[in-house]
Amino acid sequence: MNEMIRPKSVPPGSVPRRVAATACPHDCPSTCALEVDVLDERTIGRVRGARDNGYTAGVICAKVARYAERIHHPDRLTNPLVRTGAKGSGTFAPISWDDALDLVAGKFLEAEARYGSEAVWPYQYAGTMGLVMRDGIHRLRHAKKYSGFHSTICVNPAWTGFVAGTGKLAGPDPREIAKSDCVVIWGTNAVSTQVNVMTHATRARKERGAKIVAVDVYMNGTMEQADLAVLVRPGTDGALACAVMHCLFRDGKADRDFLAQHTDAPHELEQHLQRRGPEWASKITGCPVETIEEFAALVGNTPRTYFRLGYGFSRSRNGAPNMHAASCIAAVTGAWRHEGGGAFHNNGAIYHWDRSLIEGLDVVDPSIRMLDQSRIGAILCGDADALFNGPPVTAMLIQNTNPVSVAPDQTRVKQGFARDDLFVCVHEQFMTETAKVADLVLPATMFMEHDDVYQGGGHQYIIAGPKLIEPPGECRSNHDVIVGLAKRLGAEHRGFNMTPREIIDWTLQKSGWGTLENLERERWIDCQPDFETAHYTKGFAWPDGKFRFKPDWPTVPFRSPGLSGPVDDLPQLPDHWTVIEEADEHHKFRLATSPARNFLNTTFNETPTSLSREQRPTVMIHPDDASALSIADGDKVILGNERGEVRLHAKSFDGMRRGVLIAESIWPNHAYEDGRGINTLTGADPIAPYGGAAFHDNRVWIRRAA
Repeated sequence: MNEMIRPKSVPPGSVPRRVAATACPHDCPSTCALEVDVLDERTIGRVRGARDNGYTAGVICAKVARYAERIHHPDRLTNPLVRTGAKGSGTFAPISWDDALDLVAGKFLEAEARYGSEAVWPYQYAGTMGLVMRDGIHRLRHAKKYSGFHSTICVNPAWTGFVAGTGKLAGPDPREIAKSDCVVIWGTNAVSTQVNVMTHATRARKERGAKIVAVDVYMNGTMEQADLAVLVRPGTDGALACAVMHCLFRDGKADRDFLAQHTDAPHELEQHLQRRGPEWASKITGCPVETIEEFAALVGNTPRTYFRLGYGFSRSRNGAPNMHAASCIAAVTGAWRHEGGGAFHNNGAIYHWDRSLIEGLDVVDPSIRMLDQSRIGAILCGDADALFNGPPVTAMLIQNTNPVSVAPDQTRVKQGFARDDLFVCVHEQFMTETAKVADLVLPATMFMEHDDVYQGGGHQYIIAGPKLIEPPGECRSNHDVIVGLAKRLGAEHRGFNMTPREIIDWTLQKSGWGTLENLERERWIDCQPDFETAHYTKGFAWPDGKFRFKPDWPTVPFRSPGLSGPVDDLPQLPDHWTVIEEADEHHKFRLATSPARNFLNTTFNETPTSLSREQRPTVMIHPDDASALSIADGDKVILGNERGEVRLHAKSFDGMRRGVLIAESIWPNHAYEDGRGINTLTGADPIAPYGGAAFHDNRVWIRRAA
């Protein structure tokens, strides 16, 4: 095993252990640097954050700290299984690896012979953020000319909205949060989802007397820790941002020198905002005028303000312009000038990876269709537009994701997977809802059981992730499965003849990051650009060097096969875009499906501690709304809209605006009385300009169950 270890002194009579270094693999911007107690070749003990990593700083979330509970869970899949009962029955029997891979290859070749190569759709996402294990499936896709995968379920609106202003997905060093005088945490419940943001924010408060502002749609853990909690209705962030900027111009707090030198249309923006003050925004957001004024005054009087903008923006139909509007505030104040100031969302553009070997980019056929990840329900149900009028999808390999639970428009997703003519192979760690509807289930390794490499989104490190222990039973890595299928399918690419370590080493060297040997010795590489680059002091990443208040939305750079959604209606300047699913006479509430503290999407909802702490699926409802509907705390209720109905329990909570409902987490479908999970209610219509899924943007009705 290739591991970086040091001996750990223990009291006499205790079990000897070693401390190994790795990285958290999960779908989170933190990608924390970890230290793991390795007890023997198959067993881990405690997991801690690496204290000497400047971003992780010794702190990790409770979910990962108790990872031994997950990696050694008795319900892990350990053998290949083939379906023996009816589709969806969950009845399986053991099968050998050779027979299993032969079966998959045979079904893929059969689909290709009947409908062409695009009938096969490899489907994956971010169950691991390791570059090799997450993205190696694309090498098989490209080598075989299988249908492409347009990734839309998470980042598209937020990334696009940020880049619309800066021209680049990068910003100030995230560690600068600790050097701020005001930290604005907007659109992310960092206490639950990005704990390291809070580490650095609370340090700024302790050492500098900094103020923490949180902007969100309910009083979650982050809002409770803030000095100023700005509570808004879902999808109204753009209105709040406009009102703040209105006040900054009105009160002489706009940095006019910065605006003249570094932005594209400051005078036009100022004129546009004259009719978008706190009173206007209060009616839209539900936030009191006094709170908006206080927020604006704090930002205006604190040049060293750091805007930490989160992924909540991605969950709304107007998410891209909302993110853009929030990022514009830092340009109006000139916060970019200062260490500990500016706006940050993700550092994805700083790594300059050469991904050609990992993903097989040297054999891409641009004529192959790109199918939208979020529209999997429509695709599997045969919608011609979702299929681009091409052949049906009749064979799938699924890695690193659980679409039967996490994908929007769940009713159609389930209908699609129920097709008798669809062959599905799921490579998984547990018997998820998606695995239960598969024809073949293959056991997958976890991150400590294979080699990989990671990059931070919320920070600036490349981190080594070496294999630390042996996997249980017959578990195989994603790479091993892809290579095994490639040989049987006749797919040719040099990456299929290399080990993960060889691929990592080649990729590091070609990308200018040295060797794997060096990375393992150092544990991580700090890739943070210098201050001038990170703060755009010599110009933003557009040809004219100007921050754009007026984005040309169709040309904002993003990895997308084309435009999606109502692109022509996107606002030209920061504004409240009324494209969200507003409440109406029949659907009087707006529902957000926010993350839970003890789950991560559907990961960790199999571990006993997480289950005991989350207890059961609930929906938060304001006490006044509950009283009006004769709903008591703990009552069983039904939520519904045109997409379906969900049964769960009401939880009275006054920490949100009236007319708003919050259902935290993605519980397994079987946790609901009728087997219909919360994504029964979410829509799969694409978000402008490059697609996405509006998980926090749903109009629903609610009533007490009979």
